[in-house]
Amino acid sequence: MGRPTFRIDAVLVQAVIAGALSFAHLHDLAAAAGQDGWKAWAYPVSVDLLLVAAWRRLRTEGPSRLAWCWFLIALVASLGANVATAGLLDLGDVPAWLRILVAAWPALAFMGGTLLAHTPTRRGSEVPALATPDPDPVPEAEPEPAVVEPDPVPGPAAAPAPEEPPAPPTAEPSSASPAVPVPAALVDHARKVAADHEQRTGARIDTDTLRARLGVPPHLADAIAAQLT
Repeated sequence: MGRPTFRIDAVLVQAVIAGALSFAHLHDLAAAAGQDGWKAWAYPVSVDLLLVAAWRRLRTEGPSRLAWCWFLIALVASLGANVATAGLLDLGDVPAWLRILVAAWPALAFMGGTLLAHTPTRRGSEVPALATPDPDPVPEAEPEPAVVEPDPVPGPAAAPAPEEPPAPPTAEPSSASPAVPVPAALVDHARKVAADHEQRTGARIDTDTLRARLGVPPHLADAIAAQLT
């Protein structure tokens, strides 16, 4: 067996360097703002965790105003610390407004992390209406050819023409529309809605309420209600 080869990922190395520098800048800014000791080290951890949590929410559950808001707040905090410690700010004489922002950051980060972790995402709950197949077209009855009777031949005793037996009545094609197909997933969802309604109200759900809760056409709601009984 050959020895495993280790390859250095340039992107990973760049990410580690950038993260370490940003971590150090946040620590220096927090220490200059009066947060000494272990508190100065907790600030960069808080900013980076909020940034990662907001980015994970964007990647897994799609874009939302909540995730974008807290992602931008954490990004501004990280970039602001990098710029502030680049010589544009005298770390020996930090202004009062910056001290206030640094002191208020723990409460702000706690609120952002709580909202990102416990705010449910809104997903489309409306079931699209299923296209019902059109009933089979009724075939048009072909007209029967007319029977032309020959003119009677004059004679002394012309026999009467035999009468044709009446044609048997043709059965009209059934015009009843086929049964509406209902997917099993839709029936399961309707059972949950009906169970929730019965638990809250104590009465079984009617067809109109079921149709309004599912957002389906009346004929599809009747078919689903028939399967729930």
